Amino acid sequence: MNEVSLFRLYLLRAMYLLVVVGLGIVVWPGVIHHEKPWELMQGVVACMLASFSLLSVLGLRYPLQMLPLLLWELVWKLIWLIVVALPLWSAGTMDESTWSIAATVLWVVIIPFVIPWHYVYAHYMKKQGERWRLSLARPAYEIAP
Repeated sequence: MNEVSLFRLYLLRAMYLLVVVGLGIVVWPGVIHHEKPWELMQGVVACMLASFSLLSVLGLRYPLQMLPLLLWELVWKLIWLIVVALPLWSAGTMDESTWSIAATVLWVVIIPFVIPWHYVYAHYMKKQGERWRLSLARPAYEIAP
């Protein structure tokens, strides 16, 4: 059975709440009250983080349905750490701003402990995917009485 424990659901909700509160404190004041136009990437980042926090609100109610949101967060942060931070750190050339971002991104270590991996495996890897082409057989819900 692939049921997720109530404890794990509350851990997921706590993770979503951490995102909502954290980004609510850090990002939303700038989104709501920015006084001058943002530079291109500053605006992109702020808007992506704001949307991430809004979608995380849905995770409070639907923690399993919103799992792809946490998986996306985990994957992009791991990629950034491996592709950007690790080579700079290995070469001894990480500057202060990269260290600052790396410290923020390293919060990713929490996510793998919260995700119910057996559920992810059962529903995203093992489960049959949606069809890719039109089926010739009509589904039961389309058959007229």
